[in-house]
Amino acid sequence: MVRIVAMLAWLSGALLAPGCEQGAIAPEYSVPPPAQLVAAPALQREPLQPLPAAPVVDPKRAAIGRRLFAAQNLSGDGTVSCMTCHPLDRAGADGLMHSRGANGRETAVNTPTVYNVSFNFRFNWNGAYATLEDEFNAPVTKTMDTTWDAICEKLRTDRALNGAFLGAYPDGVTTANVKDALARYIDTLVTPDCRFDQYLRGDPDALSFQELRGYEMFKTLGCASCHQGANVGGNLFQRLGVMHDYFKDRVQRGGPAQTSADLGRFETTNHPEDRHVFRVPSLRNVALTPPYFHDGSVATLEQAVTKMGYLQLGRQLTAEQVSLVVAFLKTLTGLPSTALSLSVAP
Repeated sequence: MVRIVAMLAWLSGALLAPGCEQGAIAPEYSVPPPAQLVAAPALQREPLQPLPAAPVVDPKRAAIGRRLFAAQNLSGDGTVSCMTCHPLDRAGADGLMHSRGANGRETAVNTPTVYNVSFNFRFNWNGAYATLEDEFNAPVTKTMDTTWDAICEKLRTDRALNGAFLGAYPDGVTTANVKDALARYIDTLVTPDCRFDQYLRGDPDALSFQELRGYEMFKTLGCASCHQGANVGGNLFQRLGVMHDYFKDRVQRGGPAQTSADLGRFETTNHPEDRHVFRVPSLRNVALTPPYFHDGSVATLEQAVTKMGYLQLGRQLTAEQVSLVVAFLKTLTGLPSTALSLSVAP
C-alpha cells in the first residue's frame, strides 16, 4: 500500500491575541502587476508557485461586502461580525482554540485565516462547501446565530446600505446579493509577494541559505505532496493520522474525547473512508496563525511540525529538521495588497 504523505496537513488556525477593533483595517502593500506574479522559467516546475493577483471584482459590490464583514448589528445579539473571528490586522484569525460567537456560542473547530481563501478548492475544515457563498450559511446560522431573512430585513431598513445595494445590484438587497457582496470582498483579501514568492519569481537573494535548506527539507520530507500549488495547500483532502491515531493520542495526553467535528469529511459524505479526513489548509501566513490543527490544540509552529512528522510520516523529526522547515514556513508570510483600499463609508 502506497504511503500517503501529509507532512503538514493541518497547520492552520488563529492568532495569538483574541478580538479586534471592529473597524480595524489591515495595512496596505503595493505588489507587482499580475504579469510579474509568475515563477521564473527555471522554477516553473516547482510544486509551489507564486500567489496570483486578487481576482478582478466589481468595486461597488466588494465595498458593500467590506461593510458587511465588519457589521456587528447583523448578528443575532448585535455583538459579533465576520471581523470578530477574522480580524484582518491579525492575519485574518482570532487566536482562540475555538472562536466565540453570538450569545457566547463557541465554534466546533478552530477558525482558519480568511486571507487567500478564494484560492481553495473547497471550504470549511471538512470541505462541506463548494463555494464561499454556500459556506457563509455555517457562520450566519451558527456563529452569528441569525438567519438570512433577518439580515436582509436589517439591511433594507439601513438607508445607506439599502441604497448601496440598489446601486450595485438591480434587485437590491437579497440573500444571494448579500452573499455575493461578501464573497467579492473576500476575493480581495490576498497576501501576494511574500519572500518565497519573490524567490520563485527569480530573486536569488530573497531567501537565506537556511531558508532555502528549509524549502528543500519541506520537499524531501514529503510536505509538498499535500501542500503544493499557489496557495501551498487548500486543494485536496487528507486524513489526519496517516501513521498514528491522532485522536487516541489526544485522549492519552489528557485532551477531549472525539466529537462530531473530529469526523472531518465523514460528517458530510457519511462514507467510512472519509472519517478523520479534512481539507488540507493553505500554509500561507501560517507563522502568524497559531494555534494549529482543526481543534486548535497545538500552540506553536514547531510543535505542529513535530506532530505532523509523527502522525503523517511515522518518524520523529530532529530538532534541526523542524527548525529548517519552520524557517521556510516563515517566508510564506505576506502582506495584504492594495485591493483593501476599497472605500467604505463610516
